[in-house]
Amino acid sequence: MKSFILGIFALTAFSTASVAQNNAIQKAVIQTPGVQIEACKTSIENFLAHEYGVAYVKADYRRHTVTVKWFKDRTNIENIKTALANMGYDADDVTAEPDAFKRLQAACKPPVVNKNQTKEK
Repeated sequence: MKSFILGIFALTAFSTASVAQNNAIQKAVIQTPGVQIEACKTSIENFLAHEYGVAYVKADYRRHTVTVKWFKDRTNIENIKTALANMGYDADDVTAEPDAFKRLQAACKPPVVNKNQTKEK
């Protein structure tokens, strides 16, 4: 009888820990227009993978997005966006650091649109 009760207790403890762990992870998709080529994607994934609290990162250079999962008790979305900005990339509403942006490869810089320029027909 004791082993049965201990087995039930252990099962309950493991299932509760699993649920608690799933609630501790959050996910976001961040718009990053500077992710233009594979090299940009790789550098972002390598950099953010080493950020404290980041559990998963996947950059998509075709959609210009970065999908991130993080432990909410270790970091937050603003810290992740700031890390991207410190790399030189715009991240949603956080603008890239100018000095870091200058150091980016030319291919990782989004094209500049001149509002005064008109399309030729």
